[in-house]
Amino acid sequence: MVTRKEIDATSGTETTGHEWDGIKELNTPLPRWWLWVLYATIIWSVGYWVLYPAWPTLTGYTQGVLNQSQRDDVAKAVQALKSERAELGQKLAAASLEQIEANPDLLQFAREAGKSAFGDNCATCHGSGAQGFKGYPNLNDDVWLWGGKLEDIKRTIVVGVRSTHPETRLSAMPAFGRDKLLETAQINDLTEYVVSLSGAKADAQAVARVTTLYAEQCASCHGADGKGLREFGAPNLTDKEWLYGGTREEIKAQIVNARGGVMPTWGQRLDPITIDALAVYVHSLGGGE
Repeated sequence: MVTRKEIDATSGTETTGHEWDGIKELNTPLPRWWLWVLYATIIWSVGYWVLYPAWPTLTGYTQGVLNQSQRDDVAKAVQALKSERAELGQKLAAASLEQIEANPDLLQFAREAGKSAFGDNCATCHGSGAQGFKGYPNLNDDVWLWGGKLEDIKRTIVVGVRSTHPETRLSAMPAFGRDKLLETAQINDLTEYVVSLSGAKADAQAVARVTTLYAEQCASCHGADGKGLREFGAPNLTDKEWLYGGTREEIKAQIVNARGGVMPTWGQRLDPITIDALAVYVHSLGGGE
């Protein structure tokens, strides 16, 4: 039995015999150039299987004639980079912080290394741009609880804040409300006093009522003028920079609960070169003293 070819009347092309909703499929061959490209990719893949690692086996994979390994290539590249940086790394380890900042090559190297270490270890809390968040300090400004000089920054990185190092930076503000050290009325007046220190409009009568109480309970750390004492890590209450927020509600919440964050002791986690690089990087962000 001979099957007659069906030719589409409009296009003059043979059909495949398939039809959907009255629409017949044309048996249009692929362009020859497209077929040659397909054949070339098949040939290329066969050559790739022979030359490079390809087929999985029960014990690993076929190594290929060239015995090439991307893992080995990466390892070699990393080792080459380490060798390239070894000389600068040794100089960085031997130099003081002041010498690093005085040497343009070392300074650039430290900044780049510090930026990388910051992204790996610090950006989670301080932000990728070190801009900080509520409860996490902004490292770009000039507000430093423990000092913004290069050696101060390094010291804070090494010992941490309220952390596990024996000499960690430690400040402990009393929770005046939670521990019932002050009455609610006193806390409300003290809130007004702190608001007044930053130059905002406050209840003058409340400020007058609590002036003596501030001197008795707060001045020993924050200073009689409210500008803070760095030896205690006490913040300046007059600069309108607030770690936990500067609204009345937020200031009162801090007086009541005395929130305090924890910064890890990086001296027990990072090598000395990385710590120096981090200190230089943070100092170079623009807020270092």
